[in-house]
Amino acid sequence: MKKIITYLMLFELFCLLFYLPTVLSQDKLAQTGFQFLSVGTSARATAMGEAYTTISRASDALFYNPAGLAGTPHLFDISFNQMKWIADINYLSGSISLNFKNGQYGVFGMSFMAIDYGEFFLTRVASNEQGFEDITGSTPDAFVVGGAYARQLSDRFFIGSQIKYTHQKLGESLLPVYSETDTSFQAKDYALGTVALDFGTIYKTGFKSLVFGMSVRNFSREIKYEKEGFQLPLTFKIGISMDLMDFVRSDSDQHLFLLSIDAVHPRSYPEFLNIGLEYNFINLLALRAGYISNHEEYNFAYGFGVRKFGLSLDFSYTPFYTFNDITRLSVNFTF
Repeated sequence: MKKIITYLMLFELFCLLFYLPTVLSQDKLAQTGFQFLSVGTSARATAMGEAYTTISRASDALFYNPAGLAGTPHLFDISFNQMKWIADINYLSGSISLNFKNGQYGVFGMSFMAIDYGEFFLTRVASNEQGFEDITGSTPDAFVVGGAYARQLSDRFFIGSQIKYTHQKLGESLLPVYSETDTSFQAKDYALGTVALDFGTIYKTGFKSLVFGMSVRNFSREIKYEKEGFQLPLTFKIGISMDLMDFVRSDSDQHLFLLSIDAVHPRSYPEFLNIGLEYNFINLLALRAGYISNHEEYNFAYGFGVRKFGLSLDFSYTPFYTFNDITRLSVNFTF
């Protein structure tokens, strides 16, 4: 059974790597939908500029690189994230991992994300004197649910994938129906969902703490509401990270100073870099900073975290140039 699961995951990796050059070479910027999938929710990850491809060894890896799930040392790992995005859009997300017999059977995980767009004052076309009418009782929303499996194939190589269902509801509208004698209106509910795949690998080089990794997120078929089709925001990342204290320290348990860099190729945006730093003191207090290149609205991010008795609290702050600044809060339990 273990060999079958491993072979299936390697086959998925081969198919993705075979198909990705064709997909990524297409210049179709700003032609994707379900953009809520592109917004980071983890406080630790966003404080590091989302340079997180090779960092996480916990259940929150499901939002960045599912291969990191294979590195969790705990039986249970549970995370919750809360954020108010621009325009008062509320995000709530969470993840859980289950590690049987210290990874002997791999690590299983589940994730969810719910998006509340708030109250909307909507109108639609109507056959009355005004030509429109107010809509009540229908507000847009979106959600994602996923299941994942990750495995450590050797002492250096991790592999993982996640299958998730994504759904977005934009509300109801009236469409004109034309006939030879008259024009009438028919109500249509604009709700759409599809299955997507996340996949990733992590490789420990053996040179000190140097780690390489890659991830593919939101791989799906093309979908459409009406005539024009679109894809989910497919994103390809290659990352590298290392503890810089390897070069100067002797007390490895007291101080960690992580440097992480991700090269990002999204389908809906030009390429950019994520750069993150994290200083960790005796696995109790963490200070973080990050930089995101080639973004007009925001570039820097900051944050901190505290951990004790299996409980972690993380906070991040991202200043925006035009919109309100964004804060994120994450809670993690391990046992």
